[in-house]
Formats: sequence, structure tokens, C-alpha cells
Amino acid sequence: MADEDHEEKSLTPAIKPPPPPVTVDETLSIELRKQHRGFRNRTICCGIITAVILIISVVMLILGFTIFHVKNPKINLNSVTLTGLDRVNSTGLATNNLTVVADVSVKNPNVAAFKFEKTNSSLYYRGAVVSVADIPAGVAKARRTVRLDVTFPVTVAEIARNPQLVSDFMAGKPLLVESYTKIVGKVKILHIIKRKVTVTMNCSIAVNATGLTIVNQECKKHVSI
Repeated sequence: MADEDHEEKSLTPAIKPPPPPVTVDETLSIELRKQHRGFRNRTICCGIITAVILIISVVMLILGFTIFHVKNPKINLNSVTLTGLDRVNSTGLATNNLTVVADVSVKNPNVAAFKFEKTNSSLYYRGAVVSVADIPAGVAKARRTVRLDVTFPVTVAEIARNPQLVSDFMAGKPLLVESYTKIVGKVKILHIIKRKVTVTMNCSIAVNATGLTIVNQECKKHVSI
């Protein structure tokens, strides 16, 4: 019997005492720890997001001042060629014509193409328009220079109204010619940065009527955005 009672006692599971009750202070401490962990996680997340935004902003700022910075295209008058001056004389002015060819270059220093619209250039003799030349629309590729031959057909009868033409030519004085060229175009970088640019150039040219050479050439350029 003693053995049986011992076996029955050993088969009876041991009853664990209940955990001690959680006090109000412990509950508050647990809740504060949870809130602290949540606040720390949110702080770390906000810090990472802020750092990423700052890095992106700095990178965009650097690109904006370097690669993505839109620079002004440059226009230049390289040379001027005149033909027909040898046929000009005081008896046949109305039947003679001049051809003025201006070699103009448009330099694009940007990383994107500069597309310019169709325009024209005016030629003046002593303040009066004597010819207008068409400039077709074109493209100056990124960091490239495009050359344009601007041809002015000039009827001598148009400039013969100025009495100084004959006197200048007969006296061998330089012919004073002026040109005005205006080019309007756009620069687009990644279809994000767009800028419209207007480039104008005023040139004063003194041409030796006898040797068909340019005595003096001065150009003033202006860029507007």
C-alpha cells in the first residue's frame, strides 16, 4: 500500500504557484519602454529620410551649377565675303548687284542641344536697310558649333540712292556696312530644365572697295533669357 500511495503521489502534476501580480508602477514602466522604442524607431526613420533628402538636394544643387546649368549660346561673325564690287561704276549702278555672304557661327556650350527657330538677318548701308537674308531653323548639338552662311543679295540701285556710295567708291574710302542678326532658340536638359534664349548681334564692317577686304569689324552681342 505504501508503494501504491507513493506512485499515486508521483503521478500527480506539481501545481506551479501563480505569478506575482503586476503592479501599477511595472505596467507604467513597460508602457514607457514601448513608447521609447517606438519614438526611437521613428526618430531613426525620420533621420534616414532627412539624410536622403539632403543628399539628393546637394547632388541636384551641384548638378544645377555644373552639368545642368544652362549656359548662354554664343554667336560670332567669322568673315564677310563680297562679290560684284568690281562691276560697280557711276554709269551703270542700276544694273549691278552685290552679294554679301556672312560666315556666322553659333556655339552651344551646353550638354543639351540648342534648337533655334527660323529667323532673318538685316544688312544696312549708312543706316538704311539694303537687304534681308533668311536664316533657316537649325540645331547646334551639345558642346558643338554650327556654321551658317548668311547670304544677302543686294541691288545696287537700292543703295545708290545714298549719294555717299559713289563718292566713297570713287574716293577709295571704306564702305560702311552694318548687320543685325537675331537668333531665338531653346535649350532642354532631360526634358526637365527648359530655357528660351535670344541672341542678338550688331556688327559694323568697313570694307575696302578696291581690294574687297575688310578694313575693320566690330560686333556687339547681347543675350536675353
